[in-house]
Amino acid sequence: MHGVEAFELVLALLALIVALHWAALKLRLPPSTALLVGGGALAFTPGLPAFALDPDLVLVLFLPPLLMDGAYSTAHGRFKRFLPGILSLAAGAVVFTTLIVGVVVHWMVPELPWAACFALGAIVSPPDAVSARAVLQGVKLPRRVTALLEGESLLNDATGLILFRFAVAATLSGAFSLGEAVQSFVIVAVGGAAVGLAVGFAWVFAIKRMGDRTLVVVTTALLGWAAYLAGEAVHVSGVISTVVAGLVLGWHQHTVFSASVRLLGNSFWHVLTFVLETMVFILIGFSLRGVVERMGGEAILGPLVLVVLAVVATVVVARFVWVFGSDWLLAALHGAGLKRARPLGWRQATVVGWAGMRGVVTLAVPLTLPLETPGRDLMLLCAFAVIFATVVLQGSTLGWIIRTARPIDEEPPPKMLLPAAEAAMARARLARIEKLAYAEDGTLIHPMMLEEQRKRMGFMERYEREPAAAMEKLRPHFDVLIAALSSGRAELIRLHRTGMIEDEVLQELERDIDVEEMGMMFQRGDTES
Repeated sequence: MHGVEAFELVLALLALIVALHWAALKLRLPPSTALLVGGGALAFTPGLPAFALDPDLVLVLFLPPLLMDGAYSTAHGRFKRFLPGILSLAAGAVVFTTLIVGVVVHWMVPELPWAACFALGAIVSPPDAVSARAVLQGVKLPRRVTALLEGESLLNDATGLILFRFAVAATLSGAFSLGEAVQSFVIVAVGGAAVGLAVGFAWVFAIKRMGDRTLVVVTTALLGWAAYLAGEAVHVSGVISTVVAGLVLGWHQHTVFSASVRLLGNSFWHVLTFVLETMVFILIGFSLRGVVERMGGEAILGPLVLVVLAVVATVVVARFVWVFGSDWLLAALHGAGLKRARPLGWRQATVVGWAGMRGVVTLAVPLTLPLETPGRDLMLLCAFAVIFATVVLQGSTLGWIIRTARPIDEEPPPKMLLPAAEAAMARARLARIEKLAYAEDGTLIHPMMLEEQRKRMGFMERYEREPAAAMEKLRPHFDVLIAALSSGRAELIRLHRTGMIEDEVLQELERDIDVEEMGMMFQRGDTES
């Protein structure tokens, strides 16, 4: 496939993404499921060229920016508070699943070396950040469950990749030392965190000295790739490096970004992550044909069906065993008097256990295996089957599981809710304006501004006391203002179409109307508009 054909294929896939995503929204299905199935069906369409994923390119192209986006939007307070639980899932559950899958595969295929069995376990064990983000969008979960799943998705790829490298090295060399493996694991993880901190703070230093908002957004977009490649270059975890740099970015963006940079950057990242996330799922489905061809066609698939089904079932069951086992241990410790050990409860544990979708890492990693690796074809087939089973089955039923289990938010309420925070901001603004509204001799020089802010403060105090009632009265107010803006925009366009104003005037005034309308819609509560 030459360059023009590859570009045409990308355009066709983007068009297919739009169609499948739109259809999934209309049918109320998870878009990730529709994209995966649609890509798989497209893979066997007659006349289409064969498509092969470059695994190294897939990892470096898709993983860093999506990990960066997840880390950027992570709730830092909850991430820190629930870090032990996150590490239990991101490290403990991945190691446990790797071991259990390895034992099951060796039992069913005894001629396969133990190291190769554990390599297969490492491939299918880490849930995927992209899959988790795609499926969790639009579902309401308790704060602790959300923090656990989002935090796990950021770190477990690193655990899986490190385990995979150890297992492959043992498979090819025939030698393995547990002590050396643990030492290397710690060095790779800690080294990745150190690189991420260095890259993140270098970004903070550079951003503070940039004045152009476009340069700031572009530099920020490159941060994920810079952290990942820097980590890999010094042979530590590029995944952990990317996540740590993303956490630094998320913590400092409130102080180093201007309002215009934040709005521009958020819009840019929203589109970029949408394209990358959806492209991942369509490419996974589209690569099914190559997997089947590598396996020699349907004739070879028959004898391996039981092994594949066993691996899929083991992956799902092992996660439940770990989640409920850990929760039972927490309950026992809590009952013994350790108050900090708080169990999730069966409702929340059920949701966490079922939310184990696999994705891009599980597909790309086995493709990097040398051809002489024992069991390589079986690893490819199992990886693809686990992705399909978890994304399609678990992803499409997660909403039903949540509605059935009815998870409970048992976390203590926040110290301050949104209405109280808005009222505190309004008080700070009013206090500042009350000082600036008067000249040094005490003369009132901004009476209208002061009166407007006092009226706003009066509304904010009512909103703080009765949020629902205040917003119910405020929405019709914004409806009228937005309708008035719409009339103003229509008149502006009429003036331009009749030749009364130049394009520059149209663009400048339209920008002002757009900004004003966005502010009103956000205040009305239309955050998706």
